[in-house]
Amino acid sequence: MENEKIQTIDRLIQIMDCFTIDQNDLGVREVARLTGLSPSACGRLMIALKNQGLLLQNHESRSYSVGPKSLRWAEVYTTNLDIRNVALPIIHELLLETKETISLYILDGDERLCVERMESAQNVRIVARIGRRLPLYAGSAGKLLLAFLPEKRQEEILARTNFQPFTNKTITDINILKEELKTIRKQGYAFSDGEWVEDAAGIAAPIFDMKSDILGALTISGPSFRFTSEKIKLHKNSILKAAEHISRDLGYIGTQIYQNQPQ
Repeated sequence: MENEKIQTIDRLIQIMDCFTIDQNDLGVREVARLTGLSPSACGRLMIALKNQGLLLQNHESRSYSVGPKSLRWAEVYTTNLDIRNVALPIIHELLLETKETISLYILDGDERLCVERMESAQNVRIVARIGRRLPLYAGSAGKLLLAFLPEKRQEEILARTNFQPFTNKTITDINILKEELKTIRKQGYAFSDGEWVEDAAGIAAPIFDMKSDILGALTISGPSFRFTSEKIKLHKNSILKAAEHISRDLGYIGTQIYQNQPQ
């Protein structure tokens, strides 16, 4: 009986995991295909999830989407996420200083998850949606998180990664990526231009916890044409200073990453 309850919970989580930002409206047969469950089992479980407010059903198409109860859980999670609470005022200061979009990412499995962002007020800007999961091999934040992971963990993720080009600048050669990760770890920050989205650039700096483990990545992003060599230098100094501030507030006492940066 206990095993049956655990199996049911596992199946419910499987169903909820099918819904993503890019795949947010699904029918029973689609979910059955994604989970490997029978359509009848999926149908019963999805009705149960709907009754609990975890799924909504479109009366016309009969398809499902994520329901409102998940927002309550998300609020509890983000409220208790120390890195987000500590980073918020510093992110706001960085937004005012740079006038570009500021985002905060954490590692979530083999991907990066955006847990906070403040958008630039400029007409042309980069939007990073909260809750979106992105790959680690493309973009400054992803590469930065990979670079500062323990070598064994980094190798495990890279071995499982399916390298797909998002633009003609996406790094899909694992050997080239490994060399870049070494450079990022040595210099203490990451830069990308057009790797994830064409004509979009970003610079990221690491946030560490009291054990000196990588906890998150803080980024400044915007259209490539605004990231001139002069701006990149200014943004690099600003992002490193902000990331160090957050890390110190989280108990980090190291010095190697943030000090002795070339000006």
